[in-house]
Amino acid sequence: MSNKSYFGGIADGLKTLATGMKITWKEYFTPKSTEQYPENRKTTLHVAKRHRGRLVMLRDENGAVKCTACTLCEKTCPNGTIKITSQMVTNEEGKKKRQLVDYRYDLGDCMFCQLCVNACNFGAIEFTNDFENSTFDRDALVLHLDKEEYKSSLPNLLEGGAPLTIGKFNTKTK
Repeated sequence: MSNKSYFGGIADGLKTLATGMKITWKEYFTPKSTEQYPENRKTTLHVAKRHRGRLVMLRDENGAVKCTACTLCEKTCPNGTIKITSQMVTNEEGKKKRQLVDYRYDLGDCMFCQLCVNACNFGAIEFTNDFENSTFDRDALVLHLDKEEYKSSLPNLLEGGAPLTIGKFNTKTK
């Protein structure tokens, strides 16, 4: 092994170290935002609109669910979080149509990948940014989305909550 390659290796190591330290120091001096949770959750808490916190079923203007029980979301779910129960009914014209009986969603098993939302051709489900889903009973995380009316747990949460202020220690509680 020659001396040139030895010192070249040392130079490459120092260059890599300098690059890493440059990134570290840059991040160290970037202003941070600290959220005081749960004290400020109704006043200054900011949650990104794109945050995937909970699956909800959308309804039309009459209040009926948009789901047609096609089971595409159930088939695309990688870990079996969604279970759809449906039945065949005959309408006035004599045509058979599938009708949703139960839309079971297990929030505790969901990995929030959004594959179910992407697979839905009817725009019947979507993720909201509601993140307060903690409970002492795991069975409470099993939701029947077709039978419940979703209400946000915090004010302005669906719009992102309070505006994000970088470099400020958010301590306002009223």
